[in-house]
Amino acid sequence: MKHFSLLFIFLVILLATSYSDAFTRNNFPKDFLFGSATSAYQWEGAVAEDGRTPSVWDTFSHSYNRGNGDITSDGYHKYKEDVKLMAEMGLESFRFSISWSRLIPNGRGLVNPKGLLFYKNLIKELKIHGIKPHVTLYHYDLPQCLEDEYGGWINRKIIEDFTAFADVCFREFGEDVKLWTTINEATIFVIGSYDQGISPPGHCSPNKFINCTTGNSSTEPYLAGHNILLAHASASKLYKLKYKSKQRGSIGLSIFAFGLSPYTNSKEDEIATQRAKAFFYGWMLKPLVFGDYPDEMKRTVGSRLPVFSEEESEQVKGSSDFIGIIHYLTLYVTNQPSPSIFPSMSEGFYKDMGVYMISAGNSSFLAVRSCKSA
Repeated sequence: MKHFSLLFIFLVILLATSYSDAFTRNNFPKDFLFGSATSAYQWEGAVAEDGRTPSVWDTFSHSYNRGNGDITSDGYHKYKEDVKLMAEMGLESFRFSISWSRLIPNGRGLVNPKGLLFYKNLIKELKIHGIKPHVTLYHYDLPQCLEDEYGGWINRKIIEDFTAFADVCFREFGEDVKLWTTINEATIFVIGSYDQGISPPGHCSPNKFINCTTGNSSTEPYLAGHNILLAHASASKLYKLKYKSKQRGSIGLSIFAFGLSPYTNSKEDEIATQRAKAFFYGWMLKPLVFGDYPDEMKRTVGSRLPVFSEEESEQVKGSSDFIGIIHYLTLYVTNQPSPSIFPSMSEGFYKDMGVYMISAGNSSFLAVRSCKSA
């Protein structure tokens, strides 16, 4: 059986320059794709044009003095110029996200024809230049109307709405798109959005280092994470039943993965590192492979960790053709109190994990590996 393997590596310019003599394209397999990636809110701009409605990113960014994505790179208007630059750089793939509120302004129901045309034109432009489109369905930008209606990812209603949104994308773009990521950086998205309050919708418990107006860091991260896995599995099931045989694409989920190593050779730091890996990696990966959460999490989080029904477990297990690994930062892990890159937490994910983390340098790449033979 032929193993299907795709690796996307995003190298910072400094590293690419420093090591330009170390490798050439011939050092990598033919099915190895060099590419770049962005998200709709980071790249498109045009937030109030052609029928797009606000997402939680718009609300969040305008609620704090942090800048916003109103214009950004203006990719909505300059996508042809950007694709031309990608081709001149020799990129073989481009991973971008679909703005849910641009494609379906009310979150569900009618499709916005101008939003649909933009994405069709972008995909066409990429293909003309020999660049393979890789679509991310969700990159932190839930339509604000769904957040207002029922609370977004902490409500199981999101599963149905996300699946319907995915259905539109598969139907409209699937003939040209063969790589689909359902949810980007699922782990760090949940932690940032529902534990620390540093990304939209900005939920956290009182007394966190961000002054959140709502949230519960001890329960909401696990609830949102659970619904993410179920929504991913639902969209994946839909794709495989309705589209895969004709469109012949692959679908997966991506996680944010710190590089984790023991700070010392002590047994305590080894155990702490394994516990950190269970929380950072196993939280999403073990359900995708085995249908349930890691034992370390179940023991520590207890009743705050949602439980998969037997049917849900079977649906989540094996629902990814690939796993996307996004890596920016390497950390040392220790069981002993020490200066940590994360603020002290009175409750929530980092408190439950119960380790200390120290920065060990950084790098930037995304890898996507096949989970099974094809």
